[in-house]
Amino acid sequence: MGETIPIAVPRKGRPLESVLERIAERLDVPELADDITSTLRHEKALTKGTLDPDGEDVYHRLADYSTVADPTEPEYTLLRDDRAGKPRRIVFDSVTIPIGGIDGAPEGAAIQLVGREEPFRALRTHEFGLGFDSADLVLEEVVELRPEPLDRIADVNARINPADTDVQVVTGLGDTVYHTLLATPDVAPSPGSLDRDFLETYEGPLCIEPRYERLVQAVLGTRALEGIEFRYPDDGREEEAAIADAGLGVYLTVTGSTARDHGLLLGEQLFPSETVLLENTAETTETVEFVRSLLNGGDLETELAVGH
Repeated sequence: MGETIPIAVPRKGRPLESVLERIAERLDVPELADDITSTLRHEKALTKGTLDPDGEDVYHRLADYSTVADPTEPEYTLLRDDRAGKPRRIVFDSVTIPIGGIDGAPEGAAIQLVGREEPFRALRTHEFGLGFDSADLVLEEVVELRPEPLDRIADVNARINPADTDVQVVTGLGDTVYHTLLATPDVAPSPGSLDRDFLETYEGPLCIEPRYERLVQAVLGTRALEGIEFRYPDDGREEEAAIADAGLGVYLTVTGSTARDHGLLLGEQLFPSETVLLENTAETTETVEFVRSLLNGGDLETELAVGH
């Protein structure tokens, strides 16, 4: 009988969808991935109030989803959402996926995706040998702060002190958005000059999300932050609006349309935010190595292997 390898994954959102897309592609389970994604998108819409729950409360819906006898069917759980009123939201819990026979895996082998609020931390405490999480959390938790900037996910492992953690980044999944430098026209020297070189001479406020403070320090480098004062958006206020008030800031952008709506210019894309496959090297076994290679691969278009 083959071994089942647990893998920590996010419970919801874009990172989990990226993991499910990767699993669907590598293990040929598109229906399972679509089922989990559509269920969670439906539940998100109910939590946001954009869909009517038709009178069935969240506990009944959870029972409908998770009354399963087969571990290869997905199960869900409840968490408090961070929206107004802190409603309970249905999120992913676990599912077991057989891999026996795939690329030579022994019969009976399987992986179990296990939802965690912060998979990276679950790997750090040796609960798992493999997991997926945002590269951002690695920067926020363990990378060393240096005078020089960090601009590539490929360089993250070199800044992880082995004394701090056994976790390393294996690869990215290509679901890239960027931490981007944003500024008002009166602060930016010009759109083409709104970059790291500008920050070297800039002195004044820089608006960021509080949770990204260490990440921004790593990405910009401590030398560039001399003379810069961090400011933070007030609770409940749009980040782009707060950056417009401060004049300069760093925030995640996809198209940049919301930033432009607030009169902001888009500058340099400072660092890619991407879901990454992580490994705790102290928990590596032959089976874990096989599963890692199964989920990895050169077909990924990821910032992890792309230079600037």
